[in-house]
Amino acid sequence: MHRFILLAAIAATLAVSACNTVAGAGRDVSATGHAVTHTADDAKPR
Repeated sequence: MHRFILLAAIAATLAVSACNTVAGAGRDVSATGHAVTHTADDAKPR
C-alpha cells in the first residue's frame, strides 16, 4: 500500500508540473480519472 501511495504522489507531482494552464490541469485530472476507472473495471471479478 505504501508503494501505491508513493507512486500516486510521484504521478501527481509529474502531472501538476507538466500542465501550464487550468485547461491542461483539467485534461490531466480527466485522464487520471479515466485511468482509475479502467483499472477498477479490470480488477472486478468476472
